Amino acid sequence: MKIKYQYNLLLFFILALSCTSGSKQNYIYYQDQGEIFATGYHIKYAYNRSLEEEILAELHKFDMSLNPFKENSIITKVNRNEPVELDSFFLKVFRRSEEISRTTDGKFDITVSPLINAWGFGFQNMDSVTPEIIDSLKEFVGYEKISVDTEGNIIKTDPRVQINTSAIAKGYACDVIAELLESYGIENYMVEIGGEITAKGVNDKGECWRIGIDKPIDDVTGMLHDLQAVLSLCNKSLATSGNYRNYYIKDGKKYAHTIDPVTGYPSQLDILGATVIADDCMTADAYATAFMAMGMKRSVETARTIPGLHYYFIYEKSDGSFGIEYSEGFEQFFVKKDGGSLGSE
Repeated sequence: MKIKYQYNLLLFFILALSCTSGSKQNYIYYQDQGEIFATGYHIKYAYNRSLEEEILAELHKFDMSLNPFKENSIITKVNRNEPVELDSFFLKVFRRSEEISRTTDGKFDITVSPLINAWGFGFQNMDSVTPEIIDSLKEFVGYEKISVDTEGNIIKTDPRVQINTSAIAKGYACDVIAELLESYGIENYMVEIGGEITAKGVNDKGECWRIGIDKPIDDVTGMLHDLQAVLSLCNKSLATSGNYRNYYIKDGKKYAHTIDPVTGYPSQLDILGATVIADDCMTADAYATAFMAMGMKRSVETARTIPGLHYYFIYEKSDGSFGIEYSEGFEQFFVKKDGGSLGSE
């Protein structure tokens, strides 16, 4: 599973206010930004007034449902085995997670946190992680060890099972805010939360929203950025997961900060960065995570079975250079430059 370190996206925000055409000529583009879920958000939309209060209220409700670091959130109570009524946010994320776990043969798994914690963010103590420790943790790691019954109750095969939906919840939060904006009749917006994005309509220049993908530069600071491609996003959602700034080397091999839920060990680097475009951001977010653990071959095979899903992979070749692999039809999202596609470099 991915750990949210540095989001490998550059967002091109146009700060100038402008008017849209036609019947919405009096609308201006508002921009709200702040922090939620220990990450930042940027929301831009065309309307006749600011919806900042309504957006914050919706984000707060979402936070109290799925933030595992909130003392009284629903997910925290589930992890503590306390009685709790599951809300629609929790149920939708949980059931979608189950579905994606089955599709990916467990490479996407919201119960993987104990393994992530064992390896540690920096892998400084990786030599102290033994096969025995991994085997003991795997006793209560696995998506099939927790379920929701027909009456909406959590069922665990082991009380030690805990869940963390960070690899899918931020994408779903984008969808939730998009639904809020659309409930006000808003047709042009871009919602970005922690690097996950959903967009509809056009920006204040009358163009599809512009999203940048970073080149895989070895830079642990996360401060260096050079664009691999610029994408044009209209009426789609996008998520990116990347390991090229977060890995360690042992015995000459690179290991990612992506933990394979099936093996219990860090994934060996194959795909360095996975960008996924889908009709909803929850789907894009989850599969961007899963593909990092699945590797190139299985990811491509799985992606072909999912209608409306597009991928753009950056991977390391055997000679140490970088390669690009993207799905058929992905060309439609490239922003052209000097008559060519940035994505084909």
